[in-house]
Amino acid sequence: MFVDEDKNDSEQVEEVSEIEEVPAGAEEEVESPPEQLPPPPVEEISPSKEHNWAMLSHLSILLNLFTGFLGPIAAFIIYLVYRDRSRYIAYQSLQATIFQLVVWIGVGLVIGAMWLLTLFLSIFLIGLLCIPFALLGTLLLLIVPLASLVYGVYAAVKCSRGEDFQYWLVGDWVRGTYENG
Repeated sequence: MFVDEDKNDSEQVEEVSEIEEVPAGAEEEVESPPEQLPPPPVEEISPSKEHNWAMLSHLSILLNLFTGFLGPIAAFIIYLVYRDRSRYIAYQSLQATIFQLVVWIGVGLVIGAMWLLTLFLSIFLIGLLCIPFALLGTLLLLIVPLASLVYGVYAAVKCSRGEDFQYWLVGDWVRGTYENG
């Protein structure tokens, strides 16, 4: 058994020595940088596809009806996919993302803060008087997301026609980031 191990060790040493022998010209090949492949060709997007993707980014607001939060995520994914390929799609989808975040999350935070204040004031019995106002405020604030759905569908219709749509306040801010960036 010891003899076989010695043979195996000597065979391994020979194999290693064979591997270590590198021809003189081969060292230069290893040191030179590898050839860089050209970037893949960027596919041109037709105007009709641009309008369709911009429309879909605005229509992603309808996902909020069923999930409550997937609308901005879908619009942001469209932005990430097309930001380098189409300035029009990137602008429209980033607008849709920010608009949905502001409206849906903003209204949710305001309603939550209103009820948290009512709960805190209930400790001092003043909050019990605030409950009807909190209910009324909640009902009124729930109109805002519903109105934003209509506004998002309107934006989608404008984009499907090839028109440039700009959300109030959000559009100016997003356009400013594109012009300065």
